[in-house]
Amino acid sequence: MTFKTTWFLRRFMHRKSGLLKQRCDVVRLFCCSSAVEGAVAPPAECSITAERAVSLWAQHFSLHRISEPLLSSQYIISHVLGEKTLECVQKKRLRDTLTDKERETVWKLCSKRLTRMPVQYVIEEWDFRDLTLKMKPPVFIPRPETEELVGLILEDFESIRGDFQGLEVGCGSGAVSLSLLRSLPQLRVFALDQSQDAVCLTMENANRLGLQDRLEVHHLDVAKDADVILSKCNPVDFIVSNPPYILSQDMETLQAEILSFEDHAALDGGLDGLSVIRPILALASKLLTKQGRVYLEVSSCHPPVIQQLVKETMPGFIYLESCCDLSNRPRFCILQKNEENG
Repeated sequence: MTFKTTWFLRRFMHRKSGLLKQRCDVVRLFCCSSAVEGAVAPPAECSITAERAVSLWAQHFSLHRISEPLLSSQYIISHVLGEKTLECVQKKRLRDTLTDKERETVWKLCSKRLTRMPVQYVIEEWDFRDLTLKMKPPVFIPRPETEELVGLILEDFESIRGDFQGLEVGCGSGAVSLSLLRSLPQLRVFALDQSQDAVCLTMENANRLGLQDRLEVHHLDVAKDADVILSKCNPVDFIVSNPPYILSQDMETLQAEILSFEDHAALDGGLDGLSVIRPILALASKLLTKQGRVYLEVSSCHPPVIQQLVKETMPGFIYLESCCDLSNRPRFCILQKNEENG
């Protein structure tokens, strides 16, 4: 056997030994795994650093085919250590041994993630633009694309000096309304949602952020309660919505995390994805002020359909533009009430 062959063989055996040790560490730490949905009891006596816990839980998530295993582990353990991300944790802190309480909390929260509960629900909070919002299942979790929707409204209204009003249909956790209220001190918002859980969570977040005085939230369904909405809500300068727009036939293709934990009513837009968008447009024709605008987040297949719908059935409106998200997919529709025909 040549020297080169011997060197490669030693390297291979050393690497294999290291991988075997890692796997043994995982087995040792997770030997108490329950057969029920992968729940894991914390080891009774085990010294483990935060850094090592991140690595081992990422491996365990990967073994159980949990999506984004490393990010899931990092977010949860950062949260237990009192920070948003692992980068925010001091390096020394990462190398310190977890306390008994910290270790138990890590095991408890990571066990929830093993059930495919979204990280946002596991740590019970999530950041949206400059806000940290409380999160609770089954209320819809705000996505990064929706931050761009807020940005479009701010571009159009941040220069306005006088008081003005907006309406959000489907407020969920309150992400859109509260972000707008934080950035626009002259704004008041009337928000509604078909879910009582969402209404309660929006108000909880508003109270935590001190924005409740300029926000009015109601448990109403835009498709069923249009007359009630018109009786309670004054004319508004804009309507914003991230409505359910997924086609019913596509619902089964969603991740297990979404299907198992998030409110299907906040996702399923019916056969063509427009079952909630149509009532929003009908409400807009009656509730918007002259030259008021509608901002919608939609499926990438919807902008041309909505543009044609407005052209054929809404003479009092003009379709201003479609905007793409950061992935260059057509994601947002902006309409304006036509002052001459409105």
